[in-house]
Amino acid sequence: MARRRRRRRRRIVPKIAGAVCILALIGILTAAGGHFLQERMKAAETVSLTGEQQVEFPELTVTVEEVAGDFYYQQLSEAEQTVYREMLQGVNGMEETIRIHAGKGDDAGKIYEYLLYDRPELFWCDGTTRMTIYEDYTEMSPGYTCTAAEKEQRQAQIDAAAEECMAGIGADASDYDRIRYVYEYIVSTVDYDENAPDNQNIYSALALRRSVCAGYSRAAQYLLKNMGIQCIYVIGNIAGQGAHAWNIVQCGGKYYQMDTTFGDPVFLEEESGESLPGSSINYDYLCCTDAEIAIDHEQDDFVEYPACSSDDLNYYRMNGMYYEAFDQEELLGRMNDSIYSGSDTFVCKFADTGLYDAAIGTIVDDLLPRAAQNLAAYYGLGSVRYTYAEDREHSKLTVFWNYEENE
Repeated sequence: MARRRRRRRRRIVPKIAGAVCILALIGILTAAGGHFLQERMKAAETVSLTGEQQVEFPELTVTVEEVAGDFYYQQLSEAEQTVYREMLQGVNGMEETIRIHAGKGDDAGKIYEYLLYDRPELFWCDGTTRMTIYEDYTEMSPGYTCTAAEKEQRQAQIDAAAEECMAGIGADASDYDRIRYVYEYIVSTVDYDENAPDNQNIYSALALRRSVCAGYSRAAQYLLKNMGIQCIYVIGNIAGQGAHAWNIVQCGGKYYQMDTTFGDPVFLEEESGESLPGSSINYDYLCCTDAEIAIDHEQDDFVEYPACSSDDLNYYRMNGMYYEAFDQEELLGRMNDSIYSGSDTFVCKFADTGLYDAAIGTIVDDLLPRAAQNLAAYYGLGSVRYTYAEDREHSKLTVFWNYEENE
């Protein structure tokens, strides 16, 4: 008789301490700031000019065409867009002081925030800035994570990592294949680590392979941007945990939610000390809808993000793991097929929680033991062990088969 161990799963998401996983702009809170950021500018001071003093500005070489596709740039007024370009030009050159056309009544902190959301490649910017605000202009001094020489070294490491990633996907791959590939690549190569250095930027994720949600999301944005796919950096919250970052991607003219951080599942160890396979990938957060991401994500509303309403790229539907009805024999047959093929896992995702609730008892108490008996007979084992994870929130059951003799 096959023996089974039942493992119930309590969903655990990567723990986020405060706003550690979100790019922080540190400074003085502005009245207009309705974002997750508590502060924007560091040690800002306002200075009024007198007389006819003339202020010179460097020639602006960053063109409108270079930034026209940036999502947050598009949310700004024409005047603010000019400031955005001035900031980009200045930080690209790692200038100590950047003079911008933003005066006493403008929100330069917001514009810098938007710039960093749009541009994951600015890994040397730490998000802080000191601003001296005059009547008609501002002088900002951004904080940098490294020197110019270190920046070049880190850029080379990032380039090598990006090339390694790109080498794994064919030139003729569809946009969906590229998005899925980047999702799997980041989940498989990056470890969630709150103590990782530079964890707010792509250097941590791509070069050091350790990061938090900001690094995960910026890495996805950076890689997909290099593949010609629009990928928006999204900020919001996780209930009970605080600030969080993820992405919205465009595919086939539609938009989809994507969270690579949550693609790496975290499981509780049972009393035996065993854990589920570390190579597992959670596809609930790949190209999902607003309604699906809202199960555990709360998206900020300081800008209007594109609506994500299509479920035509649902991973489980596309791969025969999605059920709109519960047929016991069909499901048992699918389980046995996964056993015959030597698959490590079997996943069934139901259309809604009502269908999941109606099916889960029969699956756990009847179908799984029968499938385990078949596994033992097919592979000539005296007894077998399997583990399963229940996820009612996402109407999904995941089974992990063990093909070794259970002692």
